[in-house]
Amino acid sequence: MQKSRLNISLISFAFIAILFFVPLFSITSYANENKDISEIELYPGGMPFGVKISSPGLTIVKFSSTRGNNVSSAYLAGLREGDIIIRINGVLVNSIDTFIKEVDKSGANPIEIIAIRNNKEIKFTVKPKYSSEDGKYKTGIWVKDSTTGIGTITYINPKDLSFGGLGHAICDSSNGKVIPVGKGLVMNVNINGVIKGEVGSAGELRGTFLSKKIGTLTKNCTCGVFGYLSANSIPQSCELLKVASKEDIKEGDAYILSTLDGRTPKKYKVQISSIDISNSSAKNFKIKVTDTELINKSGGIVQGMGVCYNRDNTVKLE
Repeated sequence: MQKSRLNISLISFAFIAILFFVPLFSITSYANENKDISEIELYPGGMPFGVKISSPGLTIVKFSSTRGNNVSSAYLAGLREGDIIIRINGVLVNSIDTFIKEVDKSGANPIEIIAIRNNKEIKFTVKPKYSSEDGKYKTGIWVKDSTTGIGTITYINPKDLSFGGLGHAICDSSNGKVIPVGKGLVMNVNINGVIKGEVGSAGELRGTFLSKKIGTLTKNCTCGVFGYLSANSIPQSCELLKVASKEDIKEGDAYILSTLDGRTPKKYKVQISSIDISNSSAKNFKIKVTDTELINKSGGIVQGMGVCYNRDNTVKLE
């Protein structure tokens, strides 16, 4: 694999990650102003990847009811959407089956639930309600234990195979909160379709998860997802590029790397504008898609090219 210096035409995926679909959109700088990056070399991304994040417990998605005479007993106890249940009656909750088993064992007796809210553990006492429909006591909540989706790799560090992707956090689709990573897997994925984006509709990449695990996730934050890839995960066509600082960004023509079919990234033309390196919100400049092929195929930037679209296995526990 050859080395080459980073020029402005390669600036986009050497240190940025796509954030939103719109013909004109913001992207975040990879550069860290507190670190000398002049000698850092990275592989640019553009390759799709699948992600599966398991939370450190069960995330409450919604309640059976929050009004009237049939209010969820969990809601009455003070639990809310986005809370992450980690223990029930002292038992560590590592699956939905564990939660159901403990509720069944308790019957009509009060249940002690420990949940995480805003990074703090809170104790709740829930009194299950009897369901004549199936003859069991229920808490009246919907929960999920994992989230999956498709995104685009931004960069790979050849020294330790660490990588970054997305350029924003993976959030719970029900409440917009950042999903904590209890266990995160990176999976091989094959892109097999594109739903074209239009005004008012973001569009998305469609892909198939392959059985092969290619890495692990260690962090999910406002700057994106980060982790480590397994050996042989770097395409042979990748070239090492020197990372530019944010001061090196120039307005004008550039290109992005992305995958609309299969697993091989292609170059697409864009224009960089509205540079603001003083902005600390991780949105330092904008790009406008000018590539005719990309516009015709997808309408611009769609979900999956940088944005992870969520799927989950929500289960009703009424």
